[in-house]
Amino acid sequence: MDLNIDSHVPKYAQIADIFRQRIARQIWSRGMRLPANEALAEEFGVSRVTIRQAVDLLARDGILEAQQGRGTFITGSVTQDRWLKVETSVTELAEVYRDTSPQIININESLTEAPLQPGDGKAAERYVFMRRVHSRDGQPYCVILIYLDEKIFKRAPAKFRKQTVIQVITEMPKLKIATARQTLTIGTADIEVAKLLKVPLNSPVAEVRRVFTTADHGVIYLAEVTYRGDFIRIDMDLRP
Repeated sequence: MDLNIDSHVPKYAQIADIFRQRIARQIWSRGMRLPANEALAEEFGVSRVTIRQAVDLLARDGILEAQQGRGTFITGSVTQDRWLKVETSVTELAEVYRDTSPQIININESLTEAPLQPGDGKAAERYVFMRRVHSRDGQPYCVILIYLDEKIFKRAPAKFRKQTVIQVITEMPKLKIATARQTLTIGTADIEVAKLLKVPLNSPVAEVRRVFTTADHGVIYLAEVTYRGDFIRIDMDLRP
């Protein structure tokens, strides 16, 4: 298996993460003995020392145990905390942010034009741009770029700076969202996103683009969100 040689994450840490994923997905089950270090070193194209470093990393977490003369055994478990669900309605989306109580880290705020695409709708005169990181229990889970119609922002600037924008919008009287759509694509974390989300370079991420418009097709809200891939899940009802 090829490792990411361009990543700032050491090879042993990348291998340890792969081990975690195998255990979490029950490819490797509890009580199982791992392949010999020589076999793992050949699989990943590294030295046995690097494999031992990966094992030691998981041993400190109580997941693996190296037993003299017997090999390395899986003694713990790993769970995947995919608590963040991509919702398909504005109301449900607002509830997600309300229930998770995200810690909002404002990185910057300015006035600008929004990068609208054909078919999005009519642009507002000006947008307030907000770049944020949302965290839960001190762990960042998404980076979000928000373009909000300046006229709407001025209705409740203090709330917009402290709360999630969708939550504030949905609670505003006399503001009706006529259309709301989002597009999800799978990508990888670049250097900046990896740093903000505290993940290795090129880690899988989910990229969501959301657009809200009013009855006159005016775009009041545009968001480009990058989620950590290991936090997110998508549930969909399929038509029979």
